[in-house]
Amino acid sequence: MKILFLSDAHLRHRNAPSYLNLMEFLAGLEGTGNGTLKTVRQTGATADIGQKLTDVGDLYILGDFFDFWFSSGVFVYPEFRDIVEMLADLKERGIKVHLCEGNHDFLLSDYFARQLGMEVIREWATLNLEGCRILISHGDTVDSRNKRYLLLRSFLRSSFFYKLQKSLPIPFLWRIAQICSCLSKEMTVESADTMARKMRRFAQRKFKDGFDAVILGHSHEHLLEVTEVSSGVTKTLVLLGDWEHHSSYLCYEDGNFNLTNFQSAVRR
Repeated sequence: MKILFLSDAHLRHRNAPSYLNLMEFLAGLEGTGNGTLKTVRQTGATADIGQKLTDVGDLYILGDFFDFWFSSGVFVYPEFRDIVEMLADLKERGIKVHLCEGNHDFLLSDYFARQLGMEVIREWATLNLEGCRILISHGDTVDSRNKRYLLLRSFLRSSFFYKLQKSLPIPFLWRIAQICSCLSKEMTVESADTMARKMRRFAQRKFKDGFDAVILGHSHEHLLEVTEVSSGVTKTLVLLGDWEHHSSYLCYEDGNFNLTNFQSAVRR
């Protein structure tokens, strides 16, 4: 069975090429259920389906799936309805969806856990796949020295801010969301190479703690690095790249990791 990982789609507008490519990719996933693609979009059209991936058991979305997300009961921002309905369809097709909060999308539990019954990961999670111990996260807290960002992150996830955003009018709420998205981006901006170096050092520490693999988003760097630490024993670091510009995703199957790019069958 295949386990898929992707991150950093930074979804904003449903007519953007990366949004449409992601819809096509998700429409082509087949799980263990008997369901078929049934979602009807607000536009009245279903997603185009190119090459399919069969026997998908789990999809892990490691943060910044949305460029901003705030919870307000069952309300879904209109631009996100198509993709949210597509995620709900995956459950019908026997695919378990797990969402990790990033630095652009958080407070996901209200909708995705309570309304759709999906797992929401606030920061870190440990997976055990065929004896391989894997640490997964968005990765925005890897740099523990970025105190300004960590303070902003703590405030935006506080009970005070949670209650505040629940009381705001919807148009004002989405404006605040856009401002927070820009602030978060400004406070975490670094070159991909710099962030990759920090993540490599972080992974080395986790390998010493007994993890066999570390999978992170956030950096937008596309990297799969396998290191042999002793005879027949390897450690794997994966930086997922991003869906926003490269449509990259990771597939784990039969003990192997494959980091690749989705090729749309539709010319945009």
